[in-house]
Amino acid sequence: MSVRELVVLGTASQVPTRHRNHNGYLLRWDGEGILFDPGEGTQRQMLRAGVAAHDINRICVTHFHGDHSLGLAGVIQRINLDRVPHEVSAHYPASGQRFFDRLRYATAYRETVELIQAPVAADGVLAENGSYTLDARKLSHPVESYGYRVTEPDGRRMLPEKLAAHGIKGPDVGRLQREGEVNGVTLAEVSEVRRGQRFAFVMDTRLCDGVHALADGCDMLVIESTFLDEDEQLATDHGHLTAGQAARAARDAGVRHLVLTHFSQRYSDPDEFERQARAAGFEGELTIAQDLLRVPLPKRHQ
Repeated sequence: MSVRELVVLGTASQVPTRHRNHNGYLLRWDGEGILFDPGEGTQRQMLRAGVAAHDINRICVTHFHGDHSLGLAGVIQRINLDRVPHEVSAHYPASGQRFFDRLRYATAYRETVELIQAPVAADGVLAENGSYTLDARKLSHPVESYGYRVTEPDGRRMLPEKLAAHGIKGPDVGRLQREGEVNGVTLAEVSEVRRGQRFAFVMDTRLCDGVHALADGCDMLVIESTFLDEDEQLATDHGHLTAGQAARAARDAGVRHLVLTHFSQRYSDPDEFERQARAAGFEGELTIAQDLLRVPLPKRHQ
């Protein structure tokens, strides 16, 4: 059975707190794992969350501020120490290549795993396989930053009543799915489009076109809400979002499950982020992220 869930490893902005580690998020997508923004302490959080180095197939870094990338050195070395049996791809802003190189080779270790460097220089598709397409969109932050989106290809849902009406049953159903036509009956006549799941990861940014493009129609949107609405000017000045801004973007994009994260240490009441998100008009499922939380992706549209 396929598993699709977000494992939250850390949720702090800029500095860790007693209750929040630096950023880190693992998306389990069927048999693959995509690690987003491994900040300092990610390796320890992986242990606490039951995430192994073997679970990582891809690493996506939004930008090279320390709370989003200082954990790269430890994670990369752990992948090699554990002799992960598959190659691991790494995506990050091409403008930060020097930072990636420094983190990758921060200390001496033995390389045993093929790490494929695939830096991001512009909006577009980064990878495609049978399970998903990964693409990136540029965000608005003082340093170059990209958000990421995972999109499952659309499939088809078989309609039992139409199959019965056309006399298609047993092995012919599978044959119809493979070949597209059986006994003059086409796949389109007895099925309908099943939209693939969509997940987006949006970290440090002001509101911009990239935010809206990434969020559009997502089943789950993980997005920073560093500040509360009363500090909107601070958010704009430093290239961040407020809870209300993030929630309105999710509302307008038709997001089903909104995950708010990356909270400033200045706030002591996490419930206020939920109150402001609801006040902004977001009515879907809402999670205020906590370290070590597991959040399943919503079920596909029926």
